[in-house]
Amino acid sequence: MKIGELAALTNTQVETIRFYERENLLAEPGRSEGNYRIYGEAHAERLSFIRHCRGLDMTLDEIRVLLRFKDAPTENCLEVNELLDEHIGHVAERIKELRNLEKQLKSLRETCLGGQQAQHCGILNELTEIAKSPVSGHGREGHVHGSHAASGAHKSHHKH
Repeated sequence: MKIGELAALTNTQVETIRFYERENLLAEPGRSEGNYRIYGEAHAERLSFIRHCRGLDMTLDEIRVLLRFKDAPTENCLEVNELLDEHIGHVAERIKELRNLEKQLKSLRETCLGGQQAQHCGILNELTEIAKSPVSGHGREGHVHGSHAASGAHKSHHKH
């Protein structure tokens, strides 16, 4: 199948498929006589696996490890278990961060209980004051959903 067919079959953007090829997660396909990329069922299965892992908020590096074991089915999967345990820890940490964020947002919401002129809005005024403060260093440098707070594993603007 051509790349457009693979994209439709797996509900994946063509740019994302090419990105995964550049990242060596998806093998480069063969070419037709007209120099079109030709993909097979193995590409579709691997792409679906990658997409599912991304849906579980895994980094590209974590997916590389999983694919390495998937490609070596007789290897011991202890490292896979460790990887998932570590990922669960990242997710748990992110849940704590999100709960803290929710508290901050609820507190901010309480600064304006009624409709009034925007110049007197407690929320807007509080946000303005916070913006004037020095940066606190709470940057969210994660991937897609951000469970890996300081991970540099994926900095693409694509949502994979």
